[in-house]
Amino acid sequence: MTTTAHLVAALKDELKAARMTYADLARKLGMSESSVKRMLAKADMPLSRVDAICSALKIDFAELARRIADAQPLLAELTLAQEKAVVADKKLLLVAICVLSQWTMEQITAQYRLTDAEAVKYLLQLDRIGIIELRPLNRYRLKLAKTFRWRPHGPVMDFFREHALLDYFAGGFDKEGESLMLVHGSIGKSLAPAFVERLQRVAQDFAQQHQTDQKLPSQHREGYTLLLAMRSWEFEAFVRFRR
Repeated sequence: MTTTAHLVAALKDELKAARMTYADLARKLGMSESSVKRMLAKADMPLSRVDAICSALKIDFAELARRIADAQPLLAELTLAQEKAVVADKKLLLVAICVLSQWTMEQITAQYRLTDAEAVKYLLQLDRIGIIELRPLNRYRLKLAKTFRWRPHGPVMDFFREHALLDYFAGGFDKEGESLMLVHGSIGKSLAPAFVERLQRVAQDFAQQHQTDQKLPSQHREGYTLLLAMRSWEFEAFVRFRR
């Protein structure tokens, strides 16, 4: 659905909620019932008409817009084709990571060697892929859920396994706010899913805090990468010693 179609659908929902018929709305707008039906069916009306309908329904347009945005389905995972498109261009992948952190275009171009034209080009590509909804003045709405993750065996995770994992673990993890723990143990198989669920909650807490702290000045925020994992695994070098 287009943005206009979503708007008309939301207006129709508000009509039902208000128990207002097309005839009732027509009288308030000074139009014929057939004209109102045709206008809503075609989803073609000026903003002044939308404002008049909102007034008739006693709703605020800004609140209506927020409801439309909140009602849009958010992606918990991209398709294989979408991920392939993201990793096909390393600069596009860079911008994708930045928008996941909700950087503005100005922040992206200030931090990395990208021209304004390049940044706009990549934002348009992310819009076409479905990661963001690009808005006027190069602002955007992220279309990913808080529980979003890259496909476990998809192109993006494969790229990071090949190119970034060793770089990540090369750090000392000894600064304030950093930690690396390696814990071994044998537990009941039925308990493993519960531990995975706890890890998922930690990831969601981190994502929620990230959203909340976007209000803070940039000098009061620091970029962190949280890596959580749990698997049944034995170091390959040890496997050869097995009896």
